[in-house]
Amino acid sequence: MLKKYLIPLLSIVTLYTYAQDSTSKEPETKRIKLDGVAAVVGKNIVLDSEIAAYKFELEQQSEGKVEVTDCEMLEQIMNRKLLSHHAVIDSVEVSDAEVNGRVEQKIGYFLQQLGSEERLFTLYGFDNMADLRNELTEIENEALLISKMQQKLTDEIDVTPEEVRNYFKSLEKENNVPEIGSEIELAQIVMYVKPTTQEEQRVIDKLNQIKKEVEEGSSFKMKAILYSEDPGVTQNSGEYTLTRESGMVKEFKEAAFSLNEGEISEPFKSDYGYHILTVEKIKGKQRVVRHILIQPEVTEELKQQVKDSLEQVRKDILTYKINFEDAVTKYSEEKVSKSSNGLLMNPETGDSKFELTRMDPALYARISTLKQGEITDVFLDGTREGETMWKIILLKSKTEAHIADLNEDYVKVQQLALQKKREETIAKWAKEKIGDTYIKINSEYLNCKFKDNWTKK
Repeated sequence: MLKKYLIPLLSIVTLYTYAQDSTSKEPETKRIKLDGVAAVVGKNIVLDSEIAAYKFELEQQSEGKVEVTDCEMLEQIMNRKLLSHHAVIDSVEVSDAEVNGRVEQKIGYFLQQLGSEERLFTLYGFDNMADLRNELTEIENEALLISKMQQKLTDEIDVTPEEVRNYFKSLEKENNVPEIGSEIELAQIVMYVKPTTQEEQRVIDKLNQIKKEVEEGSSFKMKAILYSEDPGVTQNSGEYTLTRESGMVKEFKEAAFSLNEGEISEPFKSDYGYHILTVEKIKGKQRVVRHILIQPEVTEELKQQVKDSLEQVRKDILTYKINFEDAVTKYSEEKVSKSSNGLLMNPETGDSKFELTRMDPALYARISTLKQGEITDVFLDGTREGETMWKIILLKSKTEAHIADLNEDYVKVQQLALQKKREETIAKWAKEKIGDTYIKINSEYLNCKFKDNWTKK
């Protein structure tokens, strides 16, 4: 039985596949019942339910402003299936680490939105976290295959200044020059709240005591249930199956692959805290391990001390005793932004500008009332790894929304021109590949007016 699609929180629906010949002849697996199958592209099938799911998601994301027909949506999905199918044929590789990293990111997002694993399982029809991970692994593997195939087709593509100018002229001619939203640049100073040496030693001693008790006959699994602070322990009792390519932190994998079956590691540190780990089974390249995670605590007194320190830095900046850039160099403890005078980089675009309407809501709430050159109050923040930090953020620059200008917004126009050229390249490739790929479309969709010759009439 198919699970509910992960539509409200996921942009890619599941792509179901089955083995068949990828040439234009009839596949050997034609005996499979085709009820509910809208189309077959190579070794991938498109379900009627996928079309409905994609449409629902698009309407949700656009708040009803974008509507597409079943035919239009089917063609979009078939294009994705075509890319996926030929990615496999062309031996495009996707590593376990990449897939697992995206899976864990999605699960974290789900839990943040829904609040609990129970609500997540109820909403999407899963019995446990293992089933959810398996489903997401298929989804993310397919999404990465498609993304890497697109990259392979467009990696060598670039646009010349003349092409950018001609592209902008075409937008002007069509009266279709885009509006550039209000954008800002931000810089930050970060101070971490770090546990004391004594607290770290307390955690190490606790793990050593647990290890000793297990070696004397206690159950590692029961100790994990009782003491581990890994959020997943309620579902898996601390158990994970991994390979050297799995998306676990380096220290975790090093411990897992340094032990024989039944051995228990010494306490070791990762970004998440301190662990001990045992190898329960070795299956070829896989290790089935169980771990216990304990995170050192930071006291409210220590939090206040770090906050007071950053409050003083902020005061010194506001009274011109030190400028923001020098304060970043002297005090900030976040390495990535510190190397660029505290400047935050937009992960979506790779540059330092954030469009206000597309910002993280929590960050937007912090800076929405600031004027250029103003600094937020000191505020508490955290990371997925459980680190606690205090921050201040400077609104470094701000531009108002405006119609794109070729000179002022050249980089953005260049990006749009490049994107258009890449899309045209992929579209041309698709037209060629449709001809020599096995494609079968259900009769109810044969009268669709597709952009490309999917019906091969």
